[in-house]
Amino acid sequence: MSTGAPTSQKTALEFKSTSLTVPVLLLASNDISLIDQQLKEKVVQAPEFFKNSPLLIDLQKLNAQNLPIDFTEIVAIVRQHGFMPIGLRGGNEQQNGDALAMNLPQHSLHGSNVPLVNKAPAKTLPTPAPEEQKQTSQSIENKLVTQPIRSGQRVYAKGDLIVTATVSAGAEIMAEGNIHIYGSLRGRALAGVLGNVNSRIFCSDLQAELISIAGIYQLSDDLSKYPAHKPVQISLDNQTLIIKDI
Repeated sequence: MSTGAPTSQKTALEFKSTSLTVPVLLLASNDISLIDQQLKEKVVQAPEFFKNSPLLIDLQKLNAQNLPIDFTEIVAIVRQHGFMPIGLRGGNEQQNGDALAMNLPQHSLHGSNVPLVNKAPAKTLPTPAPEEQKQTSQSIENKLVTQPIRSGQRVYAKGDLIVTATVSAGAEIMAEGNIHIYGSLRGRALAGVLGNVNSRIFCSDLQAELISIAGIYQLSDDLSKYPAHKPVQISLDNQTLIIKDI
């Protein structure tokens, strides 16, 4: 009987630590009707952006004020509006138990995701923790795209992103640095996605569904007052997006 050398086995998987940007729904009211109404309003503003979006539900504000809420009811509402809840943060014992019964994990309160819905007037998208924002010059990778970016496509650059063609409605471009668009921007552009407040967006024709710098964003309704077919630059000043002619 032969006992030859064991055959080498390919590695089928590995676990890695990574930072993911996930929207957080931070509830400040236990009024179910109001939550339902305001979620609907958010989704109407950018339906493709929020469609099938993962969502972490945060109840710490409610529990700090002893405002009761049924976690299972909240999960049903966010699913009804097209979100995909991935867990609970800041829950009490009962809520944590309800979450586990629904196969939704409990998350630590030490995360730094920025709330998707809160009482603050600024519109913000989630940003990673400061330690995740550190970059060395070796890690910066600029990207040039010369083909049109079509609806449903996503493009990500670790440095600056330069697009010499059109970004169609329903497309999304993201960069850790600046974004330069020499065609029309009809989709979504997110610069400084790791929290770089000095990032800018330069655009030859602003018709965007959404623009964002370091998590601060504006939707198409906010941008309608700016004329199309005119070069602009977008920067961030004191948590406010500034749009100026070039």
